[in-house]
Amino acid sequence: MASRAPKYDLERFGVLFKGSPRHADVLVVTGPVSRQARSRLLRIYSQMPEPKYVLAVGSCAISGAPFQGSYSHHGGVRNVLPVDVYVGGCPPKPEAIIDGILKIKEKIKGGRG
Repeated sequence: MASRAPKYDLERFGVLFKGSPRHADVLVVTGPVSRQARSRLLRIYSQMPEPKYVLAVGSCAISGAPFQGSYSHHGGVRNVLPVDVYVGGCPPKPEAIIDGILKIKEKIKGGRG
C-alpha cells in the first residue's frame, strides 16, 4: 500500500489500478498459491486481454516461503502461471515494487521477448 501513497506516487509512471481483470495488463500476485486459490487465479488470468504480464511480489509469491512443500499449497505462482518479473523481499520495499513495475513497463515497450 505504501507504493500507492503520495510519497512514491505510482501514477507518475502511468500505473492505474483497475478493479476488473478485463481492463488490466499486469496481474500482481502477492502471496502463495493455495489449492483453493489456484482455480480463481487461473480464471482471472484467462480473463485478462493479451498481452498480459505477471508480477510476483514477495517471497511468498516467488517460492511459497513458509508454505513451501505444504499439502495445501502449490508454492510460488511460477508453478501455476508464467511469471515475467520477480520482486524479492519479505515484505518487499515500495522502491523494489516500483522497480519491478518499471521492468514490466520496459517489457511492454519492447515486446514480450
